Amino acid sequence: MSANQALSNLDLGEAVAVGSELYNQVLQHYYNEALLLDHIRLQDWAATLAEDLRYTVPVRQTRTVSDSAESVVRSVMHMDDDYRSIMGRIMRLSGRSAWAEDPPSRLRRFVSNVQVFETANADEFSVISYLLVTRNRFDDDFFDLIPCERRDLVRRDGASFKLASREVIIDQALLGTPNLAIFL
Repeated sequence: MSANQALSNLDLGEAVAVGSELYNQVLQHYYNEALLLDHIRLQDWAATLAEDLRYTVPVRQTRTVSDSAESVVRSVMHMDDDYRSIMGRIMRLSGRSAWAEDPPSRLRRFVSNVQVFETANADEFSVISYLLVTRNRFDDDFFDLIPCERRDLVRRDGASFKLASREVIIDQALLGTPNLAIFL
């Protein structure tokens, strides 16, 4: 499958021009999201989520070139959440019951290659972005790297946006981090 075929399979609409007012608003939304998550402001991040949210992280498999289109396995997920289960995760991480994140990881989310596309709905936009998460735990002198691509649907909500759908495709087939008790 060529790169052009792969992109056409994403059902992308008309691209929003880089640097346009709309593009800059969406980009600012992603920078704000990273800031909220990096500073563990989970309740503030929750306010940016649509109530019909679907948040998935499918498993990745290593495949041959001829089967590379099948490398993302959507029948098995690291995460398969809706708004309600994400809110449950936020409550758990904000309380005392999330032992996997107490003390919390030190995280940095680097968002890049943001591409925004129009959809059939004038207030919704498909967004593809790359994310590199660095994660340090305890007093370790090393950190985990989690590179991924995010495929989102964001919905205009007044002057800002709400995340309506996110599929996170992690580049690694074997995760190099002890758990995914974080949001990507």
